[in-house]
Amino acid sequence: MTSPAGTGAPAPADAHPKTDYRPAPWVRTRLRSAPLAALLMAALAFGTVFLAVAFPRVLDRGNDDALRELLRSRGPGWTSMVATSNHRFGTADLDQVAVKLAARTGKTFHYESSGLVYGVRSNTTRPLVNPGLAKIDEAATKLNLLYLNGLTEHATLASGRWPGGGTETGPVPIALSTNAAATIGAKLGDILETGGPEEPQAEVVGLYTPNDLHDPYWTDLSCAEAACLSTKGGWQTAGVVGGDALSRIEVWGYGAVDFWRMPVDTAALRADLLPETNAEVASFLAGPTGVGLAVYTGRQDLAINSTLPQLFKQATAQQAAAAPVAAIGPAGLAGVAAVVLCLAAALTADRRAAELRLLQARGGSRGGVLLRLLGEGAVVLLPAAAVATALALVLFPTPRWTGAVLAGLATTLLALLSFPVRASVLWSAPRALGGRRRLVAESAVLAVTVAAVLAVRRHGVAPPGEGLDPLLVAAPLLLALTGGLLLARLQPLLVGALARLAGRRPGLVGFLGLARAARGTGGRTGPPMLPLLALLLAVTTAGFGATVLDTIDSGRLRSARIATGGDASLAVPIGVNLSPGFLAAAAALPGVRTAVPAYTESEGFLLGTGDGSTRTTVVVVEPEAYAELSRTVGRGEFDPAVLAGGTGGADSPVPALFSTELAKKGMDGNHRLRLPNGGELVTTAAGTVDGTPALPGLGRRFVVLPAGPAVARVPELGHLNVWLATGDVDERQLKGLVRTLAASIKEGAAAAADWSQAVAPASLPTSGSAKPSVPASSAPAPASTSASSASAPAPASADPDAVPNGYLVKTSATVAAELAADPLQRSASRLFWVAVIGAAAFALLAVLLTLLRAAPERVALLARLRTMGLRPRQGLALIVAETLPQTLVAAFGGGLVALAAVALLGSAFDLSVLIGADVPVGLRLTVMPVLVQTLGLAALVSVGVLAEAFVSGRRQITTELRAGDQR
Repeated sequence: MTSPAGTGAPAPADAHPKTDYRPAPWVRTRLRSAPLAALLMAALAFGTVFLAVAFPRVLDRGNDDALRELLRSRGPGWTSMVATSNHRFGTADLDQVAVKLAARTGKTFHYESSGLVYGVRSNTTRPLVNPGLAKIDEAATKLNLLYLNGLTEHATLASGRWPGGGTETGPVPIALSTNAAATIGAKLGDILETGGPEEPQAEVVGLYTPNDLHDPYWTDLSCAEAACLSTKGGWQTAGVVGGDALSRIEVWGYGAVDFWRMPVDTAALRADLLPETNAEVASFLAGPTGVGLAVYTGRQDLAINSTLPQLFKQATAQQAAAAPVAAIGPAGLAGVAAVVLCLAAALTADRRAAELRLLQARGGSRGGVLLRLLGEGAVVLLPAAAVATALALVLFPTPRWTGAVLAGLATTLLALLSFPVRASVLWSAPRALGGRRRLVAESAVLAVTVAAVLAVRRHGVAPPGEGLDPLLVAAPLLLALTGGLLLARLQPLLVGALARLAGRRPGLVGFLGLARAARGTGGRTGPPMLPLLALLLAVTTAGFGATVLDTIDSGRLRSARIATGGDASLAVPIGVNLSPGFLAAAAALPGVRTAVPAYTESEGFLLGTGDGSTRTTVVVVEPEAYAELSRTVGRGEFDPAVLAGGTGGADSPVPALFSTELAKKGMDGNHRLRLPNGGELVTTAAGTVDGTPALPGLGRRFVVLPAGPAVARVPELGHLNVWLATGDVDERQLKGLVRTLAASIKEGAAAAADWSQAVAPASLPTSGSAKPSVPASSAPAPASTSASSASAPAPASADPDAVPNGYLVKTSATVAAELAADPLQRSASRLFWVAVIGAAAFALLAVLLTLLRAAPERVALLARLRTMGLRPRQGLALIVAETLPQTLVAAFGGGLVALAAVALLGSAFDLSVLIGADVPVGLRLTVMPVLVQTLGLAALVSVGVLAEAFVSGRRQITTELRAGDQR
């Protein structure tokens, strides 16, 4: 039955029922379908973002700590702003000026709230002529007068009274510290005279004791807390006067100066604001701020001085030197982390490739799908990144946060966009990368690398006066990238050659695994590039950075040895000689390899030089032992045979080694060497050396003489006063011997000392120990001639770190530890090793992700081969043969790239600031640091590969066989 045209039969009431159908939310559905993958991506994002945020803050904290430690170690005298003005008013005006000065600070620094010290001091000191006062070499004790505000808060009155209430006539009432009074021999009530009756006098009315000698209050106060040695000889101290005797200070010192010392709060200074702080301090010293303060305080002659600009310059140089070392590790870690994020995105894209193609086939738009993928990633990654950023900001507090947050945002964007970008590539029509296009890309990378290397070699890693150039720091990474591209082309050839060799041997497991490694899996035409690049970056960064740190350590040890004169050294006071008993006991100390006693005299003169006579230092040694010492230290090396001879008569010349500086004076022929006591001998040039372990520093003029003929002509040259040694010498045991030596000299029994008790019997070396090199004619001077110059020693059981005054004991280990105490060096080293560990972990993760990416295809292959009789152990061997060669080739390729980076970039590194001494520019090309890092990372990744192969080899394939092969 039909209906009329233009009409239609009415539809039943329930033909189109109304429904409330709603499609499932995309993000929720996707996350529920693969919760483990989402969790792993969140964990990966958390780790990378946390490191990206933490590293800049750790670097910033290290710079701040280094700056503050540098300033703290110098003391408040170096870190204060000192204002001075001619004295003209009383104490009330001093107080008012102090308040005005303390209230005016800069935006980036301020003063310590309780550190202000001010007062009045005399311009000069006056010598005291009292006969009972102590003298040093007939030099009179000197006294200046000082008024200090707040003295009673930092000192305690020991006896007498505080000065004050005096008159304008008569002696000036002063107070002395108890230490100063005991040192110079002054007592309470003494009248200190400075000359005739018309000259001013001072009366000691009180004695005080500082509450804390380490209190910054006592810094640079003209020896007010204790007597000290004057630069012109004799003792010097300050007498403190009351506030009513300021005019007497002017009379005493031919004028007086008002001073205000304002210590800067170094704990609040920031390294990143150092240029601004330096500019503000300069404005105080010689700028508008200083001029304004002179007007504000009413002191037109007000002058402000400080050594802070010098310290800021030193800190800036240290930061510039440490920045490349600190940036190498994090830069490598950033490169490896970026590769891992891209690998994770590729793995996710491969896993969901069928889903994306199905969406494309059903009409899904590219923009809509990519937005949904972006939203899916944002739900997973953004919370993890936010938590990681907050945690890094809390764990590593520092005022600067912009750079750290920007680094975290960049890492978050990379993690968020990597999968959508990879999905868009899958969405696009497949297009093979042509050989020409690949060649152009590789040529561009090579060009950038060459430009970076040339820039580094020309300008250095951190050019003076410029900031750290990221391109220059990235030069090792660019070399690694170039090496990775080259290795990607060579690896199939290398592995293919191994496969052909394996094919000639019985068994197909090795051949099949190597052939699959050479041609690639999963439809790829070769081995995957990203894991190769990740491992190459990690090994190159670790090897190059380890070489830098090894060069720093070796340079520091060499500098310490040069400063010490070996591994241990001893210099004795004038008039003290080293006895044979001491030399034997010192050479018998555990660890001593070579012991070299010597005589040095800085007041020798060479006659007949180009200048007539030239002052020089005389060094007398035994040639054989001294030559070995010079070779060990690496300074002044020579052939001991050149000092042979000189055994003729008194007028026959003694062969000598002349320093390079002395040789410039024209040292051809024979020359007379005159000593301070009038002794003379004739020398002839047997060679020239650039230095001697016996004298630190460069540019010294010295003469090295062989002990035998030199002592035969001038017996004075046998009075040994220096001991040098190489080996692992215990400093405390050496100091114990020195205390024994000083005690024996004081008692007048230097020759009869029982040195067998100076070294514990258990610590005496056995046969084969080093023997002292003592010239036969080196008898010590009589005890009576040396006791006057020897200080009273401590007993043998005294503090093991103390030696008597005038004795100087040094060891290279202690000097090297002092050079390495810079916080900036420690921070850069820690930052590098943490980055190396992180890069190794990411490199291992990259390799495991690659194995996981190829796991389905590998399981299918094993399933097929199992049906053909493949045993489980052979399956494990197949996986190892397929995966391990690529890992080893990448690891050792990275080691070669690291050595190439050292050879190409090493000449641009100046490590003098980091070492703490002047050293030659450049890195030392050594294989061991690179080899250790290469083997370590290769072993780590190989263990991961073997573990994954073991798991895959034992994986049950029953399900795979039953499901069939859908690939």
